[in-house]
Amino acid sequence: MLQMEHVKKFYGRLCALDGLDLSIEDGALYGFVGPNGAGKTTAIKIMAGILCPDEGTVTIDGMEAGADNRRLKKRIGYVPDSFGVYNNLKVSEYMEFFASCYHMEGLKARKRIEKLLSYVDLSDREDFFVDALSRGMKQKLSLARALIHDPKILILDEPTSGLDPRTRFEYKQIIGELSEQGKTILISSHILSDIAELCTDIGIIDQGRIVMSGRLQEVMKLVTEQNPIVITMSARITEAIRFLKADPQVRSLSIRGNDIRINYNGSQKKETELLRRMVEAGLPVRSFSREKGSLEAIFMQLTGHGEERILLSHEETEEDE
Repeated sequence: MLQMEHVKKFYGRLCALDGLDLSIEDGALYGFVGPNGAGKTTAIKIMAGILCPDEGTVTIDGMEAGADNRRLKKRIGYVPDSFGVYNNLKVSEYMEFFASCYHMEGLKARKRIEKLLSYVDLSDREDFFVDALSRGMKQKLSLARALIHDPKILILDEPTSGLDPRTRFEYKQIIGELSEQGKTILISSHILSDIAELCTDIGIIDQGRIVMSGRLQEVMKLVTEQNPIVITMSARITEAIRFLKADPQVRSLSIRGNDIRINYNGSQKKETELLRRMVEAGLPVRSFSREKGSLEAIFMQLTGHGEERILLSHEETEEDE
C-alpha cells in the first residue's frame, strides 16, 4: 500500500499540497486527475522520492519515506511526463546505464534488457540513437527503463499524452497487462477517457487536496444515481407531465421534444414502480432510463474550473506540438 497522510508542500509562499491524504491499495490501477496547478506533479514527485514533504508522512508497505530511501526506491518505477535529454546514447546503452544504477550488469542485465525491449516492441531499435526515436517509442522506452528493476509500484505521469492512436492503444494494452501481473499502478492523465477505460480506482485532486476518491465503479454509480431520469413518450406528453407532477419524488421537470427529464429522489425500486404506474395508466412510454454519469462531469463539478481544457479523447496540446 502507498499512503500519504496530511502532506503539505510549499514553494515559497505558494502552497502546492495542503494536507493531502491519499491511499492506494496493493494491485490497484489508480487514476490521479486534477486541473493544472492542482498539485498532481508535486504529489507524484513526493511519492517517487524525488521531493520531500514539508509536513505529513508518506509510507510504502508500512515503511516511512525518508527512513530508507534506497530500499523504497527499489519498489518504485517512475515514468515522468518528459523524456529528458540523452544525446549520443543508443537504446541499448540507455538501458544498460539504468540497469547499472540498480547494480545489474553482465549477462543478467543483458537478458533483462532484451526481455523488456521485446515486451515494449523495441527489440529492433537497440542500435538506434535515443534522440532519433519517435515520441511514442520514447514513451515505450521510458516504461521499459522504469521496469528494469521489476518494481512493485509504477507511477506514470501523462503516459499517453501526445501519442498517435495506435501507439496509445498499444501503451494502454501494456499497462493493462502489467496490472494483471499484480503491479500497483498510478496514472496521472488529462485524457479522462483513458482513466475511465483503464482504472479500477480514482482520486481527484484540487488545490492541493483530494476532493473525491474511491473505486471507480462505485463513484460512477453514485453519480449516475443522482442524474436525471429521461422518459421518452410516443404521445400524450401533457398527460404524462400532469402524472409526474403529482409524484412527490419528482423534484423538477423539463421537456425537450418527446423527452421529459425529471430529477427524481426515489430509490431504484421507486423508479420501477413509477414506470409500472405510468404503463398501467395507459401512458405510451417509449423509453425510461437514468442518464449515465461521466468522469468528465464529475471532474468539472468537483474542481469548478470552467477554463480547464479537458481532453475527452486524444488531442495534441500546445506542449506536444
